[in-house]
Amino acid sequence: MSEVAETTYTVTYLEMGERPTAPVPARPANINIALLRADDVPVHWFLYLYGTVGADYDWLDRFEEPREAVQAFCNDPAVSLTVMMLDGAPGGFFMLDAREAGTCDLAYFGLMPEAIGRGLGRWFLASAIEAGWEEPGVETMTVNTCTLDHPRALGLYQRMGFSPVRREERTRTP
Repeated sequence: MSEVAETTYTVTYLEMGERPTAPVPARPANINIALLRADDVPVHWFLYLYGTVGADYDWLDRFEEPREAVQAFCNDPAVSLTVMMLDGAPGGFFMLDAREAGTCDLAYFGLMPEAIGRGLGRWFLASAIEAGWEEPGVETMTVNTCTLDHPRALGLYQRMGFSPVRREERTRTP
C-alpha cells in the first residue's frame, strides 16, 4: 500500500488600510480588452473561470463544496465577479467579497494561462483594487495568497500596496 504524500504550503494574509493614491496604470496598448462585471453568476461560469485560472495552482476547494454553497457565494449581493475579456475570450477574473462590514476581500484574482506574460497583471490588479475601494463603506482591503499560487503573486500584491499581516502553514493531501 503506497502512502499519499502531503503538500505543505504557506498562506500569506495581506491588508491594505487606505486607498492607493497612485493612479491606475495605463491600460495595455494594442490589446482588445474589456472588463465586464457579471451579475447573477451561474455556478458553471464561476467554476470554469476558477478552474481554468487555478489549474496550475491547485485551486480545488470550490470544486469540493456543494454546488448550492458555491452558487450562494456567487450570487450574494455583496460579492461581485469581473471578467477581463481579451479579443472576446476570458483573459482573467477577480471576485470582490464585501460581506464583512468595512472590509473588501479580493477573494479571487488571476489570469488565464494564455494571458500570463502579456503585461496585464499589474493593470488588472490595480483595476481590481480600484473596484474594491469603490464598494460602499470600505476601510480595508484584504487578500491572501499561498506558495501554491503563481510565484510572482505575493510580490505583486506587495508592490500594489498590500502588506502581510500573518502567515500560516498548511498541508494538503492530493
